[in-house]
Amino acid sequence: MKRIVFLIVALFTLNGVVFADGNAFTPLDFNDTQYGTPQTINTVNKSLPSSTDGDAVGNGNIQNAILQLDNAQVDIRNDLLNCKTKYADVDAQYKLIKTERKALKKQVSSIEKRIKEIDKAKEKIRKNML
Repeated sequence: MKRIVFLIVALFTLNGVVFADGNAFTPLDFNDTQYGTPQTINTVNKSLPSSTDGDAVGNGNIQNAILQLDNAQVDIRNDLLNCKTKYADVDAQYKLIKTERKALKKQVSSIEKRIKEIDKAKEKIRKNML
């Protein structure tokens, strides 16, 4: 059940990364105080294609790197969950074996005690016979 919940959360997290548009950063030559004149727009339009291609490639590379890191993190978390599950299983087995060992030790000592009592009874009977 934990694995299913974890996979669903991971899926939603990865969907957010996949659907990101890559425009999280404002261009360096962006000036939000100028709205305007056709000359400024033309100048920006002329300079944008070369810088936009570089920004788009850079943003794509960054997104790919983040996606790879997210995937690696998901894999590591899955490994952690597997290790924790195995640890819990081994711990439960250890506690069970420890309890069984303790019970068997009591049983062995009680049986040994009964054997000693029988030996003592036999010795008493032999002494009484002589």
